[in-house]
Amino acid sequence: MSFDFDTPVERRGTDSGKWAWFGEDVLPMWVADMDFRSPQPIIDALEARVQQGVFGYGMDSKALKETLVERMQRLYGWTIEPEAIVMLPGLVSGLNIVSRAVGAPGDSVLTNTPVYGPFLTAPINQQRRLLTSPLQETRFGRQLRYDLDMAGLEKVIVDDTRLFLLCNPQNPVGRAFTRNELEEIAAFCEQHDLIICSDEIHCDLLLDETRHIPIASLSPAVAQRTITLMAPSKTFNVPGLGASLAIIQNAALRKQVEQAMAGIVPHVNILGVVAAEAAYAQCDAWLQALRAYLTANRDFAIEFIETHMPALNYTCPEATYLLWLDCRNAGIGDKPSEYFLREAKVAMNEGVWFGEGGEGFVRLNFGTPRAILEDGLKQLKAALDRAAVALP
Repeated sequence: MSFDFDTPVERRGTDSGKWAWFGEDVLPMWVADMDFRSPQPIIDALEARVQQGVFGYGMDSKALKETLVERMQRLYGWTIEPEAIVMLPGLVSGLNIVSRAVGAPGDSVLTNTPVYGPFLTAPINQQRRLLTSPLQETRFGRQLRYDLDMAGLEKVIVDDTRLFLLCNPQNPVGRAFTRNELEEIAAFCEQHDLIICSDEIHCDLLLDETRHIPIASLSPAVAQRTITLMAPSKTFNVPGLGASLAIIQNAALRKQVEQAMAGIVPHVNILGVVAAEAAYAQCDAWLQALRAYLTANRDFAIEFIETHMPALNYTCPEATYLLWLDCRNAGIGDKPSEYFLREAKVAMNEGVWFGEGGEGFVRLNFGTPRAILEDGLKQLKAALDRAAVALP
């Protein structure tokens, strides 16, 4: 079965946040939103539901939960029960709910940086104190690798730390943490009696032969202290439908989360549920093809950067469709996204949004048809060439 990821989809004029935020002359390669059509089974399921014509209040979907139970077992050997699944309207909501549910106002929450921006704001939104520890950055030639710094975490943690926020696969650096690394995190959290909230929203976006390991699948003991956040949104390009989930096997912890949601968190959109059911039950072949296309896009981008942009260093992501680009030696100032927006007409995320360690970086989204990716890279190259000429 073949799938077409090369044909561009016209998104201007569709109220797309990605494409409408900047001017019409700007190529958007920023927010984690792919430029591909969703799989046909999702479109068909949505059309069938719309034709039914009634959009009343929904309930939790037994079929979706059964599909998720089967999927966790098949992919990871992870046995969960349907009642462990809590539906959420979005992953960012999940980060805020968990920050509210665990501990008390004034307690601290620990995470690694650089990391997806809401990790840094959710604890503060919920009257918690944020503690951060940078990932360990190593350079091999021009390629960057990020690893856990367990000694750094030990230096930062304090007595009132109650929650550890984990991002795996990691956004923005693209690491898919190994079993040994996850076991180190689990041991650290057990030693300090921390609840783990693991954002695994990119767990299906695996490149090359990468495999994902949910941290809660390590052991029943780890599962009892873990809240796992997942969603079909990034993988199947349905973020606008607002359907995510938490897997919480500890019944008491699940009750805490549900109490934190009470009265303020709406039910999941019924069309989001329909899309999720179709995504997880019918779209494995499409997903396999997507992974191959994204892997090829990553390799194309890295080869182009290696050949034509000597001023940039870069990650080689193991998962996600996100490149983390080091612009600190490019001579374009301390806000490289602003330079590229102005001079290249390419929009990317500014590195400082991801916290400590993001200064001088940008994040580039390569989840787009190859021709669009190539255009964006050529525009970045031209802007860097002009900057090099202007250097004294």
